[in-house]
Amino acid sequence: MKQGPWLWWDYVTDFAIRCPMKEKKYTKECAEEVIRSLGVDLRKINDCIGDPEADMDNPVLKAEQDAQIGKGSRGDVTILPTLIINNRQYRGKLDKGAVLKAICAGFQETTEPAVCLSEDIETNECLENNGGCWQDKAANVTACKDTFRGRVCECPVVQGVKFVGDGYTHCEASGSGRCEINNGGCWKETKDGKTYSACVDDHSKGCKCPPGFKGDGVNSCEDIDECKERTACQCSDCNCKNTWGSYDCSCRGNLLYMREHDTCISKEATTQVSWSFLWVIFLGLGIAGVGGYAIYKYRIRSYMDSEIRAIMAQYMPLDNTAENPHRIQHADI
Repeated sequence: MKQGPWLWWDYVTDFAIRCPMKEKKYTKECAEEVIRSLGVDLRKINDCIGDPEADMDNPVLKAEQDAQIGKGSRGDVTILPTLIINNRQYRGKLDKGAVLKAICAGFQETTEPAVCLSEDIETNECLENNGGCWQDKAANVTACKDTFRGRVCECPVVQGVKFVGDGYTHCEASGSGRCEINNGGCWKETKDGKTYSACVDDHSKGCKCPPGFKGDGVNSCEDIDECKERTACQCSDCNCKNTWGSYDCSCRGNLLYMREHDTCISKEATTQVSWSFLWVIFLGLGIAGVGGYAIYKYRIRSYMDSEIRAIMAQYMPLDNTAENPHRIQHADI
């Protein structure tokens, strides 16, 4: 017995071709012949259907008719076999392709399953002129999304990065990670071992030339000659040399350039000043140490003198000896 999801469709298609009404072949015998040609066990079919000529309701046919009788806005016309799609009776050729198209038409646009977008069912409008939508050929990104009814132009989400725009003339990557996709649509160039980009990988959007460059940030960024525009190396002893994206500044003679102050200073003066400063620090530390030691000795000595005097006062009350001789004599006894 032939098995498969399309067996019923094969029977309906073959029956319509081999048993047409015009040739008076729309009979039970013709139907059974089609069933046998498909490898179906006719006895099981007859057991399921029962005796169609019996004077009683056939439970299988009765259930099929009850399912198709109009409810609400649906019509009461019963045609067997027939289909119900989205609570509506299907009216048309019982061909699997035609029925599948009717089912696909019931989905909201952009929500239909992949089978509805196959070549046998519909035409992919995005294949011709990208459907008139925006696209970035370099990054292989497009705003055209094929649907069963046609196409829509929606800025896509690529690798977790959302593109924003109208979908027709403009889509721009936004948010974190946007520079990973075609550099966010911004300018980028490598020269002399250095790479500069007008895309900043943060939650911002748009393109901005990096420091040292000028331009729109999308098509180009041109190097700024800081030496020519006198935006750097302005001191009288400075020599300026422009580089790609930056500049180098040196000083005449035995001078040292300080970039943060844009000035030249003497290397020897710097050394002398540095050593002088260190000597001042050492001298100050020495004076502080000597002074601290002197104070410490003075406080210790004062403390010891006061302790000694207190002890001697307990055993040798010299101040009262002359005034109280009896205490001395009593002590001798």
